[in-house]
Amino acid sequence: MKAKDYRQVLQELGNIMDEAVHIVDATGKTILYNEKMAGLEMTNREDILGKPFREVFSSIPPQESTLYRALKENQATINKQQTYRNRYGKEITTVNSTIPVEEDGQVIAAIEVSRDITEIKSLSNTILDLQKETLPVQKPKKPQIKRYQFDDIIGENKTFKEVVTLGKKAARTDASVFIYGETGTGKELFAQSIHFAGARRDNPFLAQNCAALPESLLEGILFGTEKGGFTGAVDRPGLFEQASGGTLLLDEISAMPYELQSKLLRVLQEDYIRRVGGSRDIPVDVRIIATVNEPPLKLIEKGLLRKDLYYRLNVVNITIPPLRERLDDIPLLCDAFLEKHNKKYGKEVWMLSEGALKILKNYTYPGNVRELENIIMSAVSLTDREHVLTEKLLHLPDVEQEKKGSAAGYDPSAQSLDEYLRICEEQILRRCMAENEGNISAAARQLGIKRQTLQHKLKKYKI
Repeated sequence: MKAKDYRQVLQELGNIMDEAVHIVDATGKTILYNEKMAGLEMTNREDILGKPFREVFSSIPPQESTLYRALKENQATINKQQTYRNRYGKEITTVNSTIPVEEDGQVIAAIEVSRDITEIKSLSNTILDLQKETLPVQKPKKPQIKRYQFDDIIGENKTFKEVVTLGKKAARTDASVFIYGETGTGKELFAQSIHFAGARRDNPFLAQNCAALPESLLEGILFGTEKGGFTGAVDRPGLFEQASGGTLLLDEISAMPYELQSKLLRVLQEDYIRRVGGSRDIPVDVRIIATVNEPPLKLIEKGLLRKDLYYRLNVVNITIPPLRERLDDIPLLCDAFLEKHNKKYGKEVWMLSEGALKILKNYTYPGNVRELENIIMSAVSLTDREHVLTEKLLHLPDVEQEKKGSAAGYDPSAQSLDEYLRICEEQILRRCMAENEGNISAAARQLGIKRQTLQHKLKKYKI
């Protein structure tokens, strides 16, 4: 195969990849530039291929170009955030990995793989700016966010009441708290209750879902950024600075990249942070409440949670039981949800029928209390003038349909294999998205597929 043919094969390979790819030879001329990269930078491939990249992207200073450093300094760059303007002036933020290719000690090419995070960065900056605006300069008498108290926690189940008592004890200390509970059990409800019942109640309570952002942005969100630290960086305090004196909830902490967990551990040990790209040590006084939705020891075994970080945070350990282990609380919860959603929808549903209550007590609730509330909310919103919520108004997942989704339930005479697999896939996707509260990144991680693949499937099934 000739060199020209190899290049054609590489180009076709690059075009089917999800990532943007740019490869230059030893002279700096572009030898591969795939469609993803062209779309990212709003260019035509024909305008880039075969031309020196320094001429095409002359607006990027040499020392800020990862391709330049790879070629001229034999320097690899892994997962580097970079903000620059394309040929049409649009600002783009990417996470780049660029590596030099060597032969006999000489750099013969450089490969750059980029992931577009422009929209994610814009969103994260907006979140930080809005959060900063909502925090008053002086300590407020009343926090400017919805306050959950222990009185909002409903349940008379013996085990559950013991957990609530433990939470109240935790509120009287300043120690870190580690909360484990399945999705929908009320982890943030407990976290806020602990904060607002404690000595820090008049200071900020901030929360960050660690599964919502990539590592390069999450680090800046937590610790802040310093102007000049990377291309496009500005001086901006992170959540640790904004929450100083108060409490920071780190939700799904096991989704935080392993390397970033070690940086967090250092902050917890030293009580100071250093902004991304900065050199100043900034003291902070923040109480940490961390949550996970899988057993922490299993997360440690999987390599998703650092053992030393877990033991540093696990000063007070709270395990919230799932709803299936406290089914005796369902009548109390239903009464509370009826009252709440009667007001919301202007209804007058006073009670549940015995049949409806029996159905609710026999369900397993993979989505826990949140799922029960959604069931009641849906039923109340669909009532007309009824005062009793009957079983006919309940819309629980079709158990029989789920049985058909098993191999044993497949009937070739009733449907084709393709149709059967389509139904199974759609059910799995809907359930996974519900369990992860619509978070595509977390759902993709749970399913073990790429985020782009999941987005394609969600669009296919109109989920």
